Amino acid sequence: MSEVPAPEIRAPREVLVRVRAAALNRLDLWMTGGLPNVSPVFPFVVGSDGAGVVERVGDGVRAVRPGDRVMINPGISCGHCPACVQGEEPLCRDFRILGEHVPGAAAEYVVVPDENLAPVPEGMGWPEAAGFSLSTLTAWRMLASRARLLAGETALVWGIGGGVSLAALKIINLLGGRAIVTSGNEVKLERARELGAAAALHHGREDVVAEVRRLTGGRGADVVVESVGEQTWANSLRALRKGGRVVVCGATTGPSAGFDLRRLFWNQWSILGSTMGSRREYAEIVRLAHQGRLWPVVDQVVPLAEGVAAYTRMQRGEQTGKLVLEVST
Repeated sequence: MSEVPAPEIRAPREVLVRVRAAALNRLDLWMTGGLPNVSPVFPFVVGSDGAGVVERVGDGVRAVRPGDRVMINPGISCGHCPACVQGEEPLCRDFRILGEHVPGAAAEYVVVPDENLAPVPEGMGWPEAAGFSLSTLTAWRMLASRARLLAGETALVWGIGGGVSLAALKIINLLGGRAIVTSGNEVKLERARELGAAAALHHGREDVVAEVRRLTGGRGADVVVESVGEQTWANSLRALRKGGRVVVCGATTGPSAGFDLRRLFWNQWSILGSTMGSRREYAEIVRLAHQGRLWPVVDQVVPLAEGVAAYTRMQRGEQTGKLVLEVST
């Protein structure tokens, strides 16, 4: 950790936020290890997720004012290209993510556009507010927008315990679906059952594909939520029903995956990529959060000065929920 100059408001619609808490994501691990086509200028502030209090606003800001408690949507777009005009900001050619392409929230202050801020729900603490945006938005776009999960459908979620997988579990239940989740950790499986998983499978001891087939009467899952990558890809396809959808937001164990094209067209699968979410989708999950229906699960809160311990816990995959850094009090 090092001292860097405080960021400054440079445009009329920008807002300076005093950060109270920031949450870690897998992206933060990738940033420390290096990402292709991403060249941060050091010293660089990581952290895509954060929440805090509005400190100052630009001359053109009307939506928030100093003193407001806000959560940050980490996806920043140009606002005027065809994709943005159509409400598909993640497809913007200039789409950027806080903490990856621009300085992030794991610092005392961060500057973001006013349209990237939302009010913190009544009663929500800073850890939950900090851990809400990226994981919930990613999972919502995957399931509600890309895969279009329907009530009564079954979704398989690999590796329950991370922010996106736990948000996916909550969203599957919210949409009226049935969630089958996996983990190699019994504590995580029990927590998933408490959160409403219809089945929780130990992927180190059970044949996940066979169990999914059994639980669906031989049919297979309607949707597979895939963020693991190479390690699970073949079984994701084997567990999928004819006409099913695989929706992919990550590749934790490796980026390369293959399949027999004949199986693809014969089974009429849909393979869907998904990144972050639009402003419209963010507004929807914020609405649900204000109803108390989509709050994130928090694993641990640690002081910013002890952030290395949180990184280590995430690297080892020990967390069940969001790891949050307390930046200020």
